[in-house]
Amino acid sequence: MNKLTLPTVLISLSIALPAIAKGPHHNNSDWAKVTDVDPITHTVEYRTPHKKCWNERSHYQQPRQKNNSMTVTIMGGIIGGALGNAVGHSKKNKQVGAVVGSILGASVGHSLSDTNSYNRHSNTSYYNSKRCTVEDKIRYEEEIIGYRVSYRYRGNEYRARMNHHPGKRLKVRVSVEPY
Repeated sequence: MNKLTLPTVLISLSIALPAIAKGPHHNNSDWAKVTDVDPITHTVEYRTPHKKCWNERSHYQQPRQKNNSMTVTIMGGIIGGALGNAVGHSKKNKQVGAVVGSILGASVGHSLSDTNSYNRHSNTSYYNSKRCTVEDKIRYEEEIIGYRVSYRYRGNEYRARMNHHPGKRLKVRVSVEPY
């Protein structure tokens, strides 16, 4: 052999041998036909806070304060005394009538003072107030979390779970090992 032929043969063999070794029998992947795809889902709950408001009518009853003034009692005593004095005929009767009239007039005046000035629910106020609460609006959605895939390779059926939709064909890894 000449000097040029040997290097040429060696270079050719170094390129061709790896291609021959990776031939159809040593390839570790192939394509399978997808026969069925079922999505795997789960329900997801989404909560959105929502403010709900309304107007509410309320009332407030303010008790009146008791009148501590003695004016009405004193006025009743004076009027009662004058009436008692006017009714009596003699001086002694007029004095007794004045005393009794004063006592009765003061008592009536005091009772009138309490009745007119002390009414527990006499002053009622109405007002509108805005009331609010926060409630969650809830909605549910189905989310796909994976796929159950059935596929056929060389006449055999296989199943797998995948994270994405495979399409019509699925690339599969082929491995042959001796027993």
